[in-house]
Amino acid sequence: MKLLGATAIAAIMMTLPAVAQVTEEDLASDQTVTQTVLTNGMGRDLQRFSPLDQINKENVSQLVPAWAFSMGGEKQRGQEAQPLIYDGIMYVTGSYSRLYAIDVNTGDELWQYDARLPEGILPCCDVVNRGAAIYGDKIFFGTLDARIVALDLKTGDVVWRDQIADYKAGYSYTAAPLIVDGMVITGNSGGEFGVVGEVQARNADTGEMVWTRPVIEGHMGTLNGEDSTMTGTLNATWPGDMWKTGGGATWLGGSYDADTDTLVFGTGNPAPWNSHLRDAGAPTEGNTGDNLYAASRLGIDPKTGEIKWHFQSTPREGWDYDGVNEVVAFTDSEGAKKFATADRNGFFYVLNREDGAFMNAWPFVKDITWASGIDETGRPIFNEDNRPGDPSAATEGQKGETVFSAPGFLGGKNWMPMAYSQNTGLFYVPSNEWGMDIWNEPVAYKQGAAYLGSGFTIKPMYEDHIGSLKAVDPMTGEWKWEYKNEAPLWSGVMTTAGGLVFFGTPEGKFLALDDETGEELWSFQTGSGIVGQPVTWDMDGQQYVSIVSGWGGAVPLWGGEVASKVNYLNQGGMVWTFRIPTAASSAAADPAEEAPADEASSG
Repeated sequence: MKLLGATAIAAIMMTLPAVAQVTEEDLASDQTVTQTVLTNGMGRDLQRFSPLDQINKENVSQLVPAWAFSMGGEKQRGQEAQPLIYDGIMYVTGSYSRLYAIDVNTGDELWQYDARLPEGILPCCDVVNRGAAIYGDKIFFGTLDARIVALDLKTGDVVWRDQIADYKAGYSYTAAPLIVDGMVITGNSGGEFGVVGEVQARNADTGEMVWTRPVIEGHMGTLNGEDSTMTGTLNATWPGDMWKTGGGATWLGGSYDADTDTLVFGTGNPAPWNSHLRDAGAPTEGNTGDNLYAASRLGIDPKTGEIKWHFQSTPREGWDYDGVNEVVAFTDSEGAKKFATADRNGFFYVLNREDGAFMNAWPFVKDITWASGIDETGRPIFNEDNRPGDPSAATEGQKGETVFSAPGFLGGKNWMPMAYSQNTGLFYVPSNEWGMDIWNEPVAYKQGAAYLGSGFTIKPMYEDHIGSLKAVDPMTGEWKWEYKNEAPLWSGVMTTAGGLVFFGTPEGKFLALDDETGEELWSFQTGSGIVGQPVTWDMDGQQYVSIVSGWGGAVPLWGGEVASKVNYLNQGGMVWTFRIPTAASSAAADPAEEAPADEASSG
């Protein structure tokens, strides 16, 4: 732990009363208690909706910075975090596995924790961190060397730390942890390295492992230190030993549905990308070729780690269409309780909240080439001619047939979270309209090395935009409106009862749109591209909004022709916090309060 503030600040921190204990009840009410933000998603259902309406369509144009905080140093890169707010302090993670405590009144740094990362870490898609979790008197976050760390909320001192997996084998960790019933729930990252996706639960007080659940069939789970049950059935959907390095990284973390007492985690691409090596062609007797449970959503019992249900969005996956995208619990306009998820494969799915069963699906991007639609069971109707070719069938056996597929492998929607408005009943989905040339190549597994078996080049599909924020009706799939952006969208989205939709762009703009029309009502230039996640909260009767700015993430690293379109963008690392000035609010509320003319002109 590294104290960077002035000596006076450090002294004040040490004399503050003990931090109150954050309870399970506090986490359960995170969305409705507006003075704090305790969870990633502003509630464990990940709706990212705030009931605050002090900032609204009529006055959002008056929004100005209250303070700004620099993450400092040369460690910029992508800043994808969502801040947390508790007991007068903002907690926000930064690139290279850093965590800051900031005074929400002044923007002053109180303490900083900087993980000592070893040489040889293998992050796939930039050195990002997407946030932390609070419980008891501790704050928890993961590091790029695949560790989970528990820090004292008041001082930033390490209480305990534990290893999630071996970073030398390609594992890392970038997601915000999830807290349920006193347990810290984590996934893992590293899907491009032949890892095995897993969900783990630890005692939040001690760090002791409670259960583990690998997500690829054939692997054994544990409960209280003993073997529990095997995931799936060995070789039911995987040939030979390929399940041992089968991918399915749980790299975006999960949500929690209290109504059904279910953790919901998405799983990433199967490994390798080359589907022909996984027997993912026509199903054979005794092997369906689906490669479970990669590219899926899993319902997990939080007490035991047992899989309650699964829904696989892209069986026989061969385009890197991870199924990790967040699963949001909501109640529709007719009172039915459902899940919604916008998949990397370009389809928006609605599932039954009781058992994860498929209910409906619609495209949320304009051009999808890999499938012609989704059938009544939820399975894609494949366009087999649009599957990258089998290298073994090629003349020289080195490269399979190249195909153009859309969306590109970075997805119709990647990690950036959508939001749901309880006012409009709409989802606000950050999407990208792009495709790719993709081909398969021979590949063999080697620990710690990329395990793709594919090559690719991302390409834009339209002259005027790549990014597209869409308002989607989960009852019909209809797009109520679309906001187009020249560069890709890579920021999270937030909605409020004030009728606003907040998000950011790589060009550096932080925006507020009308939730019913998509009209731009306010914007602020932050100075670097925004790939972070906005939050809002109430302090002393006044509403605040915060966003982390700092360009990076997967697009500049993997974006092909798209990356060249945005290579002029500046990196950064700033936390911006906004409010409406009290004087402006008062004047707007009561114009009669203005000073008399003779007073105003007196010198």
